[in-house]
Amino acid sequence: MNEQVKDYIDKYPCDIIDMYNKLRQIIFDSVSCKPEETMWAKLPSYYVDKSFVRLIPFKDHINIEAQAVIQHRKELAGYKITPKGMLQIYLKQNIPHEVLKQIFVETLE
Repeated sequence: MNEQVKDYIDKYPCDIIDMYNKLRQIIFDSVSCKPEETMWAKLPSYYVDKSFVRLIPFKDHINIEAQAVIQHRKELAGYKITPKGMLQIYLKQNIPHEVLKQIFVETLE
């Protein structure tokens, strides 16, 4: 893990760190090339060329910023999508692995 990203994530509660690590792994497992992991505007970001996914942790949820989220609104009916098109996954919710894999592929490849 990128050292800046690790330092940023380590300040969150263990539950959020665990969820973050699961989401991060889904990103890396989804795409055929290795995304560049970096901080952008103080936010953990994953780039393939100019396309990106951002995982934005909060105390009780993580926002996922990815261009393809809106296209999967129906499959994500049980989750909140912000007006800016970010998917919010709360600690009490299951991670929608298969839908996220598709979102990450569509966004990054």
